[in-house]
Amino acid sequence: MTTILLIEDNEALAVGLRSNLEFEGYSVVLAGTASQGKALMRERNPDLVILDLMLPDADGYSVLRDLRANSQSFPVLILTALGEEADKLRGFRFGADDYVTKPFALLELMARVDALLRRSGATRGAAPAASAAPAQSPSWRFGDIVVDAATRTVRRAGRVISLRPREYELLAALLQREGRLATRMELLRDVWGYGDSVMSRTVDTHIAELRRKLERDPTHPRHIITVLKGGYRLASDGHTEGDGGTP
Repeated sequence: MTTILLIEDNEALAVGLRSNLEFEGYSVVLAGTASQGKALMRERNPDLVILDLMLPDADGYSVLRDLRANSQSFPVLILTALGEEADKLRGFRFGADDYVTKPFALLELMARVDALLRRSGATRGAAPAASAAPAQSPSWRFGDIVVDAATRTVRRAGRVISLRPREYELLAALLQREGRLATRMELLRDVWGYGDSVMSRTVDTHIAELRRKLERDPTHPRHIITVLKGGYRLASDGHTEGDGGTP
């Protein structure tokens, strides 16, 4: 059975959320502190962690930082009242897979949990998800960026740029469209596996991180272009006509 570790110090919220997750067929383990959460991650090796950021003994970022430093790769969904863009960016930089702010819609949270587990191949005993089809081209190039699809390596001006898995998959989704528009909903489906019922700023936050790592001037991007009221496209030649600005 798929196991979810919920690290949340609000007991009423934790118990209620556990009941809903168990109704959906998951096994749920509760932790009320960061130290309890870290211990249970080692003991239970959960399929997914739902993590609050404001815990009584430490902030959730330290939990996230520790588990990624120890190469624990199970997906982490942050569930918190901290809703500023800077908080989300920090969470994603430390390795979170998704970020949901309180108060939240239960059905949307369940959809995100299910999507994360499906992508990791852990949804209630499901077989591992099939890997994405290999790219037809062994490499892509735009500006001074070279992407090697076989090794998932990204270089800028010859220097390797470290991208998190979601960042690489987002970049690949844009590259595979060869300059065509990708709407936010298409990217949510292709990269995160979300259905149409899930609305999120996740795409925008990850686009901002890609620009920070790959663009010479992230505030005036030449390659990763916003299409006003549409989504994003990748301009290999740096042509920005029709750019709607940053997210």
